[in-house]
Amino acid sequence: MSEELLHTPQACDDALSRAFGFLGKRWNGLIIGVLTRGPAGFSGLRRAVGGISDSVLSDRLTELAAAGLVRRDVDPGPPVAVTYALTEAGAALLPVLDQLTAWARENLPVQRCAEQDPAAECR
Repeated sequence: MSEELLHTPQACDDALSRAFGFLGKRWNGLIIGVLTRGPAGFSGLRRAVGGISDSVLSDRLTELAAAGLVRRDVDPGPPVAVTYALTEAGAALLPVLDQLTAWARENLPVQRCAEQDPAAECR
């Protein structure tokens, strides 16, 4: 794909749509956020994320690994231990997520979010 094609409005809109579609999928952002603190095991992730079922956490970790954002490391033990960590691509998201978090704190205060959807848990 040529450099010119990569910067057309359509290509940029498609890329942004893919990014928000993937990162906005329930739990993905929270999992990445937990892994910004360092590698974690499955049960540690489940506790840190809170409210996620084992099967959904497993699915999300598989998706994040397939996208190249998270890696799964297996220590054969004994006992066998599995940890998850951000890849270089996953870590590259951190400055963007920090900026998005700062923007949300400034522009989407909890009160405004609750007014739009009283059932929402805005943080």
